[in-house]
Amino acid sequence: MYFSPRLWSLTAGVRGRIALAVALGLATAAAGIARLGLLGVLLARVFQGDGPADLVLPIAAVLAAIGARGFLQYLKEGVAYETAARVQSTLRERLHDRVLELGPAYFDSRRTGDVTISLVEGVEQLETFFGQYLPQFFTAALAPVGIFVFMAFLDLPTATIYLVVALATLAAPAVFHRMNATASMRRREAYGSFAADFLDSIQGLPTLKAFGQSGARGDTLERRADAVFRSTMGVLASNAATHGMTIAGIAVGAAVALAYGASRVERGELSIEVLLIILMLGVEVFRPLRELSQLFHQGLLGVSASGGVFDLLAARPRVAEAPDARDVGPGAGRPGVAFEGVTFSYPGGRRPALRDVSFRVAPGERVAVVGRSGSGKSTLVWLLQRLYDPQQGRVLVGDVDVRAVRFHALRAQMAVVLQDSYLFHGTIADNLRLGKPDATVEELEAAARAANAHEFIARLPRGYDTVIGERGQRLSGGERQRVAIARALLRDAPILVLDEALSSVDAENEALIQQALDRLMEGRTTLVIAHRLSSVVGCDRILVLQDGDLVESGTPAELRSGGGAYAELMAEQLEDAAAPGAAGLAADPVAPTAAAFDDLAPAGPRDDAHAAPTEAMLRAEQMGWVDTFRRLLAVVGSLWPKLLLSFTSGVGHFLGLIGVSVLGALMVARVRNDEPFDALMVALLILAPVTAVLTWLESWISHDLAFRLLAQMRIALYRQLDRLAPGYLQRRRSGDLVGMATQDVETVEYFFAHTVANAFVAIVVPAGVLITLLVYGWQLALVLLPFLALAAWSPVLTRSAVERLGTTARVHLGELNAHVVDSLQGLREIAAFQADPQRRADFTRLGEAYVPVRLAFNRQITLQRIWLELLIGGGGLTVLVVGAALVSAGDLSATALPLLTLLAMGAFLPISELAQVGRRLGDTIGATRRLTAIHTEPVPVLDGPGVADGHVPAGAALAGVRFTYQGSSRPALDDVSFEVRPGSTVALVGPSGAGKSTVAHQLLRFWDPEAGSVTVAEHDAREFRLDELRGRIALVAQDTYLFNASIRDNLLVAKPTAGEAELSDALERAGLADFVGTLPDGVDTVVGERGAQLSGGQRQRVAIGRAILKDAPVLVLDEATSHLDSLNERIVRNALSELENGRTAVVIAHRLSTVRDTDLIVVLDAGRVVEAGTHQELLNRGGLYARLAATQIAATPR
Repeated sequence: MYFSPRLWSLTAGVRGRIALAVALGLATAAAGIARLGLLGVLLARVFQGDGPADLVLPIAAVLAAIGARGFLQYLKEGVAYETAARVQSTLRERLHDRVLELGPAYFDSRRTGDVTISLVEGVEQLETFFGQYLPQFFTAALAPVGIFVFMAFLDLPTATIYLVVALATLAAPAVFHRMNATASMRRREAYGSFAADFLDSIQGLPTLKAFGQSGARGDTLERRADAVFRSTMGVLASNAATHGMTIAGIAVGAAVALAYGASRVERGELSIEVLLIILMLGVEVFRPLRELSQLFHQGLLGVSASGGVFDLLAARPRVAEAPDARDVGPGAGRPGVAFEGVTFSYPGGRRPALRDVSFRVAPGERVAVVGRSGSGKSTLVWLLQRLYDPQQGRVLVGDVDVRAVRFHALRAQMAVVLQDSYLFHGTIADNLRLGKPDATVEELEAAARAANAHEFIARLPRGYDTVIGERGQRLSGGERQRVAIARALLRDAPILVLDEALSSVDAENEALIQQALDRLMEGRTTLVIAHRLSSVVGCDRILVLQDGDLVESGTPAELRSGGGAYAELMAEQLEDAAAPGAAGLAADPVAPTAAAFDDLAPAGPRDDAHAAPTEAMLRAEQMGWVDTFRRLLAVVGSLWPKLLLSFTSGVGHFLGLIGVSVLGALMVARVRNDEPFDALMVALLILAPVTAVLTWLESWISHDLAFRLLAQMRIALYRQLDRLAPGYLQRRRSGDLVGMATQDVETVEYFFAHTVANAFVAIVVPAGVLITLLVYGWQLALVLLPFLALAAWSPVLTRSAVERLGTTARVHLGELNAHVVDSLQGLREIAAFQADPQRRADFTRLGEAYVPVRLAFNRQITLQRIWLELLIGGGGLTVLVVGAALVSAGDLSATALPLLTLLAMGAFLPISELAQVGRRLGDTIGATRRLTAIHTEPVPVLDGPGVADGHVPAGAALAGVRFTYQGSSRPALDDVSFEVRPGSTVALVGPSGAGKSTVAHQLLRFWDPEAGSVTVAEHDAREFRLDELRGRIALVAQDTYLFNASIRDNLLVAKPTAGEAELSDALERAGLADFVGTLPDGVDTVVGERGAQLSGGQRQRVAIGRAILKDAPVLVLDEATSHLDSLNERIVRNALSELENGRTAVVIAHRLSTVRDTDLIVVLDAGRVVEAGTHQELLNRGGLYARLAATQIAATPR
């Protein structure tokens, strides 16, 4: 068998407990052998003619051995599982700490789903290795020596046979070690790839649905799931060979020992009493080996999963803290910042992101950095925080090289607001306290007020204690950014870094937040990275980056008058300030009327652990075993012939095992009666290896069926989530959903591979045994029946506790998965705000909540198994005792008693194997309930009948639309009506959370209105098939989602059939061609998870390239140019204007420059249309639009 030195290295500190578990395991095995040996003695006494009164003492000894074995097994498994839990808890925390230590630079090139599998499921799969396989390995290795000593007192030749066979059987599987290791590695890679792709697909489902590609993505995932199936069967091939070899060794060893013993009895070299002991020991003498072989599959999967675990433990961070690094705290005064000759290239980059950049920011000085998208601005932030180190030059804070400063001390001096600010799943208060963990409620409110966030927070269902979902997805883009700014305000650090801090904020909020930032910047060293002129005009100096070079530096006035790169960048915004009709507008912004939480985004549960369950969840929680099994059997579908074959092979497997005992008993009877037994001996020696073949066949057939069905279940889960998205995804955490597609589905294997056929056999075999006993004596069948009934009924008695604990354990694992995904995708914020202690504490708390539930669950299953062992021992003993009485009365031949006793114990074999997987079966029930809750969730938006192709102009309209997100108290849209005439462009403007993006989602039918109608091309949107409707609309969303694939593949999401010419045209028109030309693999360069390898502007241009490539009759542009610099915005806007020509367009924007030339402007506030008209008409009215415009113009210097 296989022993992993690497996994053994993780047991430091608990090896004494492992030794105790092994000692208890050996004692348990000894008690089991003693029980069967004593049964042999008891049979010999019956053979000698002893009556019932003479058998009291041996019967009492057997009962004592049965009780001792149960008690010792309980102690052994309790020690083993608690040991495993300790190792796993320590390992989880080590891995979590390792992730935080490796930091964002390392994981920028890794996939979250794959890492999550290693950190959660990889550790979870080691429970079997540490809790069962490892103690059993040592027990199986040491037991042969003890058995040899025991048997040597009875018969040395037989003892030698047992020893040789046991050692050979233990060592033989090593032949397959290399095959096992290779297959396991392939399986881990396939499994990790599936998990990563599944997470990518789930998080990008709204994008896939918008482009009608969610179905095609499901086909891709289906191929990934099939790769998992095939690689798993590769593992099983080597595992089944190992298991078959073990069973063959055990069966042949028992047969040889018995045959050799019988021949020696015939020659007078061995007593019949010893032969009976050999008979009763049978394969039980090899039980430690048999139990080890049953664990080999799960043990090997654990070893396979550990590959990812050890990869993480062995990884080295790209940036390491120097051993002599020192603390340089803010107490030393207001630190300045300097870059001296800095050159830096990202790993795999073709050209430097920064080239020989030098500048200095004096203490208290405000310096802005501007430049086109991808010019290297954000790279300055990463180097300043020391997420990366430059290849040349140095970065200084307070005149100290950042490489000489401890991470904690360096980052404590900075408050950062990033372009793509990450908010963690949790409450707003939790997210704010990332900036200051000990902040009081008053301090939270003060920071929120300064960031103009308090008003909308106060209107949330639970105020600052409202859970905002993963990535803050229950807030609008502007609201997320304001929370991020408030978080930085709380930080109150001497260095302030603002990386596009106002990119997602409307004009009205921008002015107020800019005032707050101006106050915050007072007396602080500030680095401002921005595209908007309003953000940089108040700075002392401005630096201009171009393709990684510092090309200009000076005051705003100097650079404006210089006519260089800066003047060119800002010319567009200066033109906006001088736009016709802008003069004379009063810059008198009113307090924004931010919509309430339930007005703006899908509300979800307060948190996943204590969410108000949906009706589907409640129904799933009430599922019992029968409902669970019925639902799982329904999955079989067209594979039912394989299921029937699994039943048949299962019966053959157990008949082979029982047949070895039956032939042995018949042979002993012939020896006792001095009758020839050669034919039986030959049959026994033939059946022994045949039993191994039958065992292998049953294992292969049942596992092939199981893993095929798992692949189907994974894709069925994705298809259902596709139907439920995007609304349902707002209520669930993506990490939990990945856990369901991997861990939860994986546990269902135990039902199909180890339960369903065994359950059938557990009916057939005991029934056959009872009939046989009935033939020999009705009393024998009668006394065995209660034991079989209790064995069958015992799982029902503990069902409630097992189901509850199994389901709870799966929920806790889902929370661990979700937490890991959240941490991995928010690593930049964790590093910037030094949130390692909070994230570690949260992860530890989740682990500590899981472990007691898991241990309680394992205790329940252990008690079930011990109860079954007691019933097996008691049933066999009872049949023997009653049989002895029948022999004494002359109603039964003594030579038939060994056969009947072995048959009675054999009746429990299939039930015993069910008990072996009882722990996993409880997991299966919990997992099935969770999966069922999703599959029975009502689908909110269904396909329409379809619309006949025609040449109807592609207009759109909303008429009296009212829509409220699930769980909300106020509508997100309330009686909204407007028309977008064919070929016209309509702009939607309004404060953050006014309902603008909800209109876009209504057009795409992500949700249906509860009142009113949405029409597209003169048809109610509900008449279209969903892909047909979305095929007519091209969307550019504010939060661009790019998949972990090449730029080519991300563009082809819009049009999979596009050729090279179309692709090149889209790249050129989206302003991407020059940038793509600098990449190492051009258009085939992989952009990383969520496009992490690209800047915000570059990601936005890829999204715009999609819209250009799709060439749909209706365009929906939701803040399409919000992340672009002025030059690229002008290029892209010209391309979009050309694309809009002759098309229907809906433009959602904050910038005046984006909406002023549209045909109609619709102004939304709190979900209602408050005014509509052209740009000039609305300015003349002096309403909300005029105030928004005045605020933006006032912030732009002329």
